[in-house]
Amino acid sequence: MKTINQSYNRILVDENLMESISHGTNRYPFDFFYDDLALMDFNCIEWHWHTELEFVYVESGTVTFWIGEKCFVLSEGNGVFINSKILHRFQSSDRAVVPNFLCMPDFISPEDSLIYSKYIQPIISSSLSFQVFYKEVSWQAKVLEIIKKIISVQNQETVRELATSALVQEIWLNLYEHVNIKDTDTYSHSSASSQARLQLMMQYIHQNYRSNISLDSIADYAMLSKSTVLNYFRKYLHTTPINYLISYRLNEAAVLLRKTEKKIITISNETGFNNVDYFCKLFKKHYHLTPTEYRKNKN
Repeated sequence: MKTINQSYNRILVDENLMESISHGTNRYPFDFFYDDLALMDFNCIEWHWHTELEFVYVESGTVTFWIGEKCFVLSEGNGVFINSKILHRFQSSDRAVVPNFLCMPDFISPEDSLIYSKYIQPIISSSLSFQVFYKEVSWQAKVLEIIKKIISVQNQETVRELATSALVQEIWLNLYEHVNIKDTDTYSHSSASSQARLQLMMQYIHQNYRSNISLDSIADYAMLSKSTVLNYFRKYLHTTPINYLISYRLNEAAVLLRKTEKKIITISNETGFNNVDYFCKLFKKHYHLTPTEYRKNKN
């Protein structure tokens, strides 16, 4: 399939896991990507969030999504909407093609408009983190057909922007008519606060992963109890803080294996592993390749 924009690079985020690249322009705040997860590092788009709304369609393969505190699997022909400022990650165990597009909420209607205050703001400020679209559900199947039209019109040069705008509005109308957006301000505030605390702890790990980090040090930094820290990681990331730390260290080690000629023992030390044998064992378990095999495969 010919595409307007393709992105196979690792997601770039700042210290708060916010994606550091803006999508689209001020005049046209919309961006389209035709992603093949097999070309991503470890078939994965890592944890990140952004202010844009996002729609993802699984064109082929099977994809595991982590969005907020939920984890689910979508097969070919299904899709998902991810709300603004929601932490998310997705991965496939094999090849999966996932066309996706992002837009600012004011792409649908200007912020100072009646349409924005009446139909857009209630959804983006609600507790709705995401909405899955299953092809077996009538109204969701209709949304999926609109998403496929949006993907298709990205190949048109003449009316692409106007057609895209009209189709995104059509999706939003269907979304507004069918999702539950009852007043849930307390829940929404609580969820946002929890995710902010989690992002703070993840930032601490990213900045200090080379050092000796423990559950105690993470809890002290966030000024939370150890049980609360464990609960946040399990609820939103479906792992423990220490397992997340190990995974992050291994990911950074993989980057060094790809991009440098440093010795494996040096990379082991630089990424917080004090024992190279232990590092090699964990790397093989995590990525099903030894560090040496991984380096050869990527060169």
